[in-house]
Amino acid sequence: MVLNMGPQHPSTHGVLRLVIEIDGETVLKVVPDIGYLHTGIEKTCEAKFYQQVVPMTDRIDYLCPMTNNLAYCLAVEKLLQLEIPDRAQWMRVLLNELTRLNSHLVWLGTHAMDIGALTVFLYCFREREEILRIFEHVSGQRMMTSYFRIGGLALEPPVDFFDRVRKFIKIMPEKIDEYENLLTGNPIFMNRLKGVGYLSAEDAISLGVTGPPLRASGVDWDLRRDMPYSSYDKFQFKVPVSTDGDVWARYLVRIQEMRESVKIVEQALEGMPEGRITADAPKVVLPDREKMKTQMESLIYHFKIVTEGFTVPAGQVYQAVESPRGEMGYYVVSDGTAKPYRVHMRNPSFATLQALQTMCAGRLIADVVAVIGSIDIVLGEIDR
Repeated sequence: MVLNMGPQHPSTHGVLRLVIEIDGETVLKVVPDIGYLHTGIEKTCEAKFYQQVVPMTDRIDYLCPMTNNLAYCLAVEKLLQLEIPDRAQWMRVLLNELTRLNSHLVWLGTHAMDIGALTVFLYCFREREEILRIFEHVSGQRMMTSYFRIGGLALEPPVDFFDRVRKFIKIMPEKIDEYENLLTGNPIFMNRLKGVGYLSAEDAISLGVTGPPLRASGVDWDLRRDMPYSSYDKFQFKVPVSTDGDVWARYLVRIQEMRESVKIVEQALEGMPEGRITADAPKVVLPDREKMKTQMESLIYHFKIVTEGFTVPAGQVYQAVESPRGEMGYYVVSDGTAKPYRVHMRNPSFATLQALQTMCAGRLIADVVAVIGSIDIVLGEIDR
């Protein structure tokens, strides 16, 4: 029998439809049917100035817009050979780890709800709301922040920004304990997750799986540590790894990652450097407001950047970062004009989705819901 699950099914998170071949309640084959969004973001990027692409990257993955901002900005900055000030790099790290917490909170809440634990969903969205308020405070937007700029940041953080982050990050360890008290020792939750959706390290590597699902299968690989970018090499943190390879292992890895993100944010708060938040590149970075009012040269640069954009040397580059879902990469090709010739995104959700067949074959239909929650996909990443 062939069973269609989704896209209206609440456990398929978005617009995913699964074509499932079953024998009784046993799953024989799972084929994901993607292609409901048709955003065309990659193609649209070719019609925009380089800076105008940043708001497009927000919309690829609505749970980690700043991670996408960062990956794209780093790629273009590589082509421009821009040197980014330390303060901007550390702010990027701080905000990216808050983004990881934001994304993992949505994953944990919805994953627990799929299994039947509604209370955790409410608790997670309580803390997530405060993160969104912090984002709104620093950028003016809750979700589509577009706070990063090619060459640095959009604005200096507000005066009370760091106190607000410090206050939030201080309570997070207790909140994570609270989630674990409800779930980690819960026999119903454990029975639904343990031994379900197994993925071996060899299969994970061959399928291109990255991020928490890869580390839960025993592969110790994290781009923040192994290919550091934006000053991550100056931070101390552990990379949680498990060899169990099941849904339970993916749950534990992400819980530990949340604790490590808290530590990284604390380090960023303590060691935040002083100085500029933008690179010294007048033909790329918009001048300060005051300079624009008093210096003719700055006024001309401002006018030309806004109306004509800035040119990028011809070439091609690939830059990857560790998003909450795995390796998020941007491949950018420049033909020497003010608009990118090609922008292609390597999204972790797309690669992880193809592992569903390996994880679900031979399991029960009810286990498919648990497996989908454990891989934490966002469909905006898949149909670009």
